[in-house]
Amino acid sequence: MRTQVGIIGAGPAGLLLSHLLHLRGIESVVLEARSRGEIESTIRAGVLEQGTMDLLNEAGLGARMQAEGAVHHGFELAFEGQRRRIALTELTGHSITVYAQHEVIKDLVAARVAAYGALKFGVTDVSLHNFDDAPGSTRPSVRYRHEGFEHELECDFIIGCDGSQGVARGSMPQAVRHDYQRIYPFGWFGILVEAPPSAHELIYARHDRGFALISTRSPNVQRMYFQCDPKDSVDAWSDDRIWSELHARVDTLDGWQITEGRIFQKNIVGMRSFVSTPMQAGKLFLAGDAAHIVPPTGAKGMNLAVSDVRVLTAALQAFYEEGASDKLDRYTETALKRVWRAEHFSWWMTRMLHKLDDTSPFEQRLQVAELEHVTTSRAAATALAENYVGSVAV
Repeated sequence: MRTQVGIIGAGPAGLLLSHLLHLRGIESVVLEARSRGEIESTIRAGVLEQGTMDLLNEAGLGARMQAEGAVHHGFELAFEGQRRRIALTELTGHSITVYAQHEVIKDLVAARVAAYGALKFGVTDVSLHNFDDAPGSTRPSVRYRHEGFEHELECDFIIGCDGSQGVARGSMPQAVRHDYQRIYPFGWFGILVEAPPSAHELIYARHDRGFALISTRSPNVQRMYFQCDPKDSVDAWSDDRIWSELHARVDTLDGWQITEGRIFQKNIVGMRSFVSTPMQAGKLFLAGDAAHIVPPTGAKGMNLAVSDVRVLTAALQAFYEEGASDKLDRYTETALKRVWRAEHFSWWMTRMLHKLDDTSPFEQRLQVAELEHVTTSRAAATALAENYVGSVAV
């Protein structure tokens, strides 16, 4: 089997890249280890930046997002028993939309199916070959097993969008690969709650007991998180204990309280910052979580994947339409400008809002002073808002 671009992974990066290439007349095949049902039902957060929303709309993928997503023109920072608003639209002219990642994936899969795109689920034993541009080498290829048979996909380029544990990053030449990582000594305990929203916008709370986040999934389902030990057990947290902890961290002195409801899902997620560079080797390119991970505090994960795809799409279009490879050659350099900016913002938000094991009482008061600054200084609030909505030029 032959195609122009072989894409490993049917997450947001792989599916969006395939669709954008299709709109430009470039063929692709997407290979995914999981089933369609699995990728469409894995619930993950989804805060979409203005640029992500614009790209989805321009690609004809935004109808359901506009109908069902919640547009937010700000969010709130809670600390010292009070809530203060960061007015995103007023400060930047842009907004964000809360629309879960698995809903974006549903839209992307539907678009690829409607366009008769080559999308293969349940693929196993994937290996990448001949992508190193060595003299005399044949075309790059991907070998895999699907529905009991072995296959080989020949292509011009291989794009690894298969996440942090996928085969693509592991195939990068070790001699040139450099990994940068920060593992945080805490995790997030997440719950899904059957209840009306506690607030109209997201709430990020800093408390001496630890961080908390109040978010929403729909008018009847809310997503809430609180900082915990990553080695903790879900079974150790009864519903009553969870609500007691969230009330202690988020309720304000004026009598406002979060809204309780039936908890129907609990999980614990670890936290880390990670960048692998370069993001390309010969005809192999990495995008999304295959190349970088950010803690979710800055709401950048899916948006960074979309940013990578935007850069790759333009580079591949220039190659096929003009025979120009300069944008492909500069892919790592171009993408990493945005990646490191988002990594810093996510680290900064995490450091400002979480209880750190090595934080002294002095440093705890510095956290509060910093929150006072970003919520009372228009310049500081604007810098935060620009990073949050993704309007900082890179």
